[in-house]
Order: sequence, then C-alpha cells, then structure tokens
Amino acid sequence: MLNALELHWLAQRLQRSGVPLAPRVLRKLIQILFNSYIGTEAEIGEGTELAYGGLGIVIHPASRLGRNVLVGPHVTVGGRSLSKGAPVIEDDVKIGAGACLLGDIRVGHGALIGANAVVTRDVPANTVVAGVPAREIGRNAPEPSPSSSQAAEEA
Repeated sequence: MLNALELHWLAQRLQRSGVPLAPRVLRKLIQILFNSYIGTEAEIGEGTELAYGGLGIVIHPASRLGRNVLVGPHVTVGGRSLSKGAPVIEDDVKIGAGACLLGDIRVGHGALIGANAVVTRDVPANTVVAGVPAREIGRNAPEPSPSSSQAAEEA
C-alpha cells in the first residue's frame, strides 16, 4: 500500500528530473490523504518508517533524518515555518507519537524520544528523553554488534 514516505520519495525524484508540476501535486496528495506535510527537500534515509503510513506528520524541508528512523504518528520535525534551523536526526532513532523536535538541534544515534516530548535541545547518542521540555530519563543500551556477540560466545 502506498504511504506518505513513498509519495515523498517519488516527488523528490520527479523534482530532480525537472518535472515542474508533479512534485507539488504529490505534496498536496500527501496533505489530503495523510494530513501530513513533508518538505520535498527534506533528506530521509533508507529504512526510515512512518507509523500508520505517515499520519499527521510534519517534516521541515531542511530537516535530515538518518537511516532506520522510526517516526510515530502526529510527530513534528522542525515545523512548517521556513526558518533556517531544522533538526538533524541521526541513524536508528525512534520518535514516539506526538513528539515535537523544534529548532536547530541534533538527535544522536540510537536515541529514543518519548511520546509527546518537546525536544528543543540536542539529544546525545543512546539517550532516552521524555517530557515537556524533554529531559534525559535514561540511557538506551546500544544493540550489540556481530563482532562483540561472537567475542562473548568465544569467552
């Protein structure tokens, strides 16, 4: 089934190919079908997933989402204003439903953003944040790499 992210990627490809009207039509289609706004210029990495097809998600055009990012429904990444400051989200981040990531911030690799959290400051790698404003509430244990699990088995 078609989702907002696939429509976004198609709009990006068409824009890069020089097709003038199609990206705008696809952006409007995303707004109508999913009640979402995803800026065509937003960089979204491979393996990224938008929960429920991308329902209610807002992604600023200057935002960058890394690989394997899981974005819950009704999440705002940078907002719809065209201000220059936009979030950069590194790989393997999970963002809970209703969270807002606002301003020129960086979310580190493997971080977990709690549901309805309002993030206005940088989030270090492998950190769990929650609340309004978001504060660190714990550490996210990084997933073991294949080499470390083999070393544990050999010992």
